[in-house]
Amino acid sequence: MRVDGALARVIRSTADRAATAEAELCELCAARLAAEHPHLYDTGAVEVRCVCHPCSVLFADDGAGEGRYRLVPRRRLRLPPVDTAVLGVPVGLVFFVPGSDGTVAAQGPSPAGAMRWEVDAAAWQRLAATVPQLAAMTPDVEALLVNTVRGLDEHWIVPVDDCYRMIALVRREWRGLSGGGRVWPAVEQFFRELTERS
Repeated sequence: MRVDGALARVIRSTADRAATAEAELCELCAARLAAEHPHLYDTGAVEVRCVCHPCSVLFADDGAGEGRYRLVPRRRLRLPPVDTAVLGVPVGLVFFVPGSDGTVAAQGPSPAGAMRWEVDAAAWQRLAATVPQLAAMTPDVEALLVNTVRGLDEHWIVPVDDCYRMIALVRREWRGLSGGGRVWPAVEQFFRELTERS
């Protein structure tokens, strides 16, 4: 899964909203969007698209749109600590997205945007066998989001758009070589504001 387009879209969307009071428009029908609105994952363009609630209903079924668009779920589920060290990813702020093709991508934020690693699919399957919630994730549109930086131990199943918001936040707040004094408090605030929902 490539996040360049999705990340750029989230950053532009956030910057545009801050710069102007003009409402964002649905990318399917051009209706004005509420501040909180659904997203579709475009499997062809490998991007997340902003949509209105009526358009999102059209894609609630996985077979809708011949599978090109997948509705990004709203579910957030806090998990007990998950031993992600077995996946071989050397960072503490990362998210894992299982793909519908059986691959698993790990992505983490950096001052330049997202860093990406391919995760051994067999290692992911072994981990999912011990954590049933991971096996039940919706491919491409849900992620295991992990933060073990600075003594935290946060593990969540979240929609991928939450992950892109976190990457945009890190990119926006990062200063200098080590991140400066703003980025880590902002990341901690991001995790404090995550709430479980079904």
